[in-house]
Amino acid sequence: METRRQRFDDLVLDAADRVRPHLGTRYAELEFAVEEVPPVDPAPWEEQSAPLGRLLRGTTSRPHRVVVYRRPVELRAQDDQELSDIVREVVTEQVAALLGVPPHEIDPGIDPDL
Repeated sequence: METRRQRFDDLVLDAADRVRPHLGTRYAELEFAVEEVPPVDPAPWEEQSAPLGRLLRGTTSRPHRVVVYRRPVELRAQDDQELSDIVREVVTEQVAALLGVPPHEIDPGIDPDL
């Protein structure tokens, strides 16, 4: 029996698989992670509401990382389909930010007005 946490992790992995073709060799080492909640001390330029995800830029010793925050995403979703859609959008938005392109260029199903 799969737990709710495992199902969420699988959604993030599925979303990561959807965006990987856009990463090319430059960002091939991009990591995807799930954390329960965002840090309690957001940066001054970040929204003060709970973010759903975050892009952590890499360094020479650490690759870039896309983090999806499980609890805020689950609280926003009304059902399993919406949960899947939100995870896909969060991952796509963070990868788009890394690549410097609009999210709909990575996933045409994403609303271009996001």
